[in-house]
Amino acid sequence: MPEHLRLVREAPITDRHRRQDRRPRFRPSDPSQFGRDLAGRFAEATPLLEEDLGGFDQRRLLKITLRDGETLPDLGAIPGVEVVSQEGRSLVLAFANAEGMAELESRLATLATDGAVTRAGLLYAIEGFGRWTPEDRTGMALGREGLPERDSFALDVELWPQERVDRRNQLVERFGEWLSAEGFVLLDTLVQPSLVMARVRCNRANAARLLNHRDVRTVDLTPRFGIDVQILRIDLQSLAPVLPPLADAPAVTILDSGLTPAHGLVGPAVGDVQGFVSPDRATSDLVQEGHGTFVGGLALYGDVAGAARSGRFVPELRLFSGKVFRDDGTDETEFVERAVEEAVVYFRTEYGCRVFNLSYGDLNKIYDGRHLRGLAYTLDFLSRTLEVLFVTSAGNRQLTDLPNDPTRYPDYLFEDAGRLLDPGTALNVLTVGGVTGLDATQSALRRPDHLETVPLARPGQPSPFTRCGPSIRGAIKPDFVQHAGNVAVDRQGSLSTRGLGVISFNSGFSTGSLFCEAAGTSCASPVVANQAARILSQLPDASPHLLRALMGAHAKWPSAAVELLNAEDTAEGRERLLKAVGYGQVDEEALYLSLDRIVTLFAEERLEADRHHFYEIPVSASWWQGRRERTVSIALAHAPEVRTTRLEYRATKMKFSFVTAASLDEVAAAFRRNRDEGMTERVSNRWIPDKQRSNGTLQVSRWAFRGGSRASRLFVVVTRQDSTWSTVNDQLESYAIAAVLSDPHAEVSLYTELRAALQARVRARLQL
Repeated sequence: MPEHLRLVREAPITDRHRRQDRRPRFRPSDPSQFGRDLAGRFAEATPLLEEDLGGFDQRRLLKITLRDGETLPDLGAIPGVEVVSQEGRSLVLAFANAEGMAELESRLATLATDGAVTRAGLLYAIEGFGRWTPEDRTGMALGREGLPERDSFALDVELWPQERVDRRNQLVERFGEWLSAEGFVLLDTLVQPSLVMARVRCNRANAARLLNHRDVRTVDLTPRFGIDVQILRIDLQSLAPVLPPLADAPAVTILDSGLTPAHGLVGPAVGDVQGFVSPDRATSDLVQEGHGTFVGGLALYGDVAGAARSGRFVPELRLFSGKVFRDDGTDETEFVERAVEEAVVYFRTEYGCRVFNLSYGDLNKIYDGRHLRGLAYTLDFLSRTLEVLFVTSAGNRQLTDLPNDPTRYPDYLFEDAGRLLDPGTALNVLTVGGVTGLDATQSALRRPDHLETVPLARPGQPSPFTRCGPSIRGAIKPDFVQHAGNVAVDRQGSLSTRGLGVISFNSGFSTGSLFCEAAGTSCASPVVANQAARILSQLPDASPHLLRALMGAHAKWPSAAVELLNAEDTAEGRERLLKAVGYGQVDEEALYLSLDRIVTLFAEERLEADRHHFYEIPVSASWWQGRRERTVSIALAHAPEVRTTRLEYRATKMKFSFVTAASLDEVAAAFRRNRDEGMTERVSNRWIPDKQRSNGTLQVSRWAFRGGSRASRLFVVVTRQDSTWSTVNDQLESYAIAAVLSDPHAEVSLYTELRAALQARVRARLQL
């Protein structure tokens, strides 16, 4: 089978014309009256700020409400005022010292008296002032469930991030001193550039004081790990001996509850196992049918059930394991974010590991549509700084939360309670949801003539417990789906996944079967991690961006899911399908190597801010001839800098446009004109529109060419635009693109044609 082909960027690199912001700004008809009203609101809010406790310095925390439609004004231009975070489209938090409070009061007074003031637009953007209240500081899980009914309990406290390292350190130190003085026990801290957290033990009396501390952003319950699985033991009598993989085989690392390397089907492929949970830093799956060993089997082999049926297990990867949470999910003393970071740094440094699976979902952190924080931010941050690929799960809804009425499926999937769990919202990672592979329980197989149970879903449809996107600003999540299991309802109305799950390894094999069964999206993500790591066998230097782009370009919606959600016929159906299955299921047919009639082209490049890159896909005249259907899939991936305190979470936005034109000059000229979009993207037979896909950092679409289309040339244009707060707009930003061309009924080899065209282009350039 032939290798994938490298796509060479064309010569023009053009500037992106910055769109002028022509939105009308609010200007009051009576500036003096506006000033008096706003000054009154400021005067009312000022005494409320005295209710805040603590603080690492003497500044006040001021909540500023913006007028509808206003963007974040440059409030930092007011001496003594520092913007801390934008918490919503119209909600800004700022620290103000005595000078800043006095300056605000003075400007408002001047506006009220004179009807004019320096930089009046800053004040015109403001609707009112207030205090960050205990209700604002209450996290979703804490608000839903309340404080635990125990004498003491643990809480997670997020503090306001500080960009300066000295202030960040001072913040943590002073907050620790305050906790000690107030009778709290500080269990753990997590300090990152845009995420500062403390885990504390307290009682109900002093918990209330946390909600009034000036430096506290949110208070929430500690995570519930959601790793409990229902197990079905399966016996396997005889297997061929398992040989170790090649010494230079790609690696896949699981970050989970540990691993049992003594398992005969795992051990030969294990490179290293380490523990990162204090105090004992154990490495093994310590319970029967442990989660880590189960996940490890799927990360190593992908299809464990298929290998079991064949009687042969042939590991193509090396397997590493980092234990980052306890087996039963009861530990509350430290952050999983800390353990994950320590584990990734270790395996990246010691073994060069680049693909990490984290089958984890915090049931106490259902995405609320606002900022990304916690583990999602940590994974996004580490993805960029360490150049690694994380694969994580979308999370599960518990069986007790699902309706036992089959007629309510799939509508209930899209309820707010079914949104993604942290860290499945992370943008720079691959998030994997679930689809079903089976729809007959063991009882149904034993008694096929009896209606013992009714499956909620059919094969290829979204798993009844999977969680749905989107992520921040409408970014498409999950990215992909894989088999995760099904749910059936019996005559009594009870729900069960038994006999409908995924098969992998049993950590308790010494007293039971080699295999067991589980259901959940934690079974789906390691299969995708396996696929990503196997790409490295053919492209050992591929970046995480390229791995994501290649997999995205080979993803397709399961036909059963399309039919279920009526996605071919309605816009609502397509939107729901994107929320449930993302870009779909990765097709392995030509993922690792191209075929004669399914060919992958790829490129990795770096782009400056406000510039375009151009690529031509060199199809021949035969591409346009005949009545057969041909397709082109395009995927773009990058990992921007992120910040939790900005409404636009990404520092850098990249997007691609797929256009047809007569020449490269025509395309380049169009993108020099005064329009961000350059020339209109090809919309005929397009899969996912540019506005819908461009909110994420993995963007995929596909175009079909049917019948005898007019001959033209195919171009991909990549564009970079940075946010106003970006600190990297003077740096080159890395990205990868992949293009998959499919012409199943071509009379000649598509691969041969494309390779010849690319080689001719290289020779022509060398002659210049």
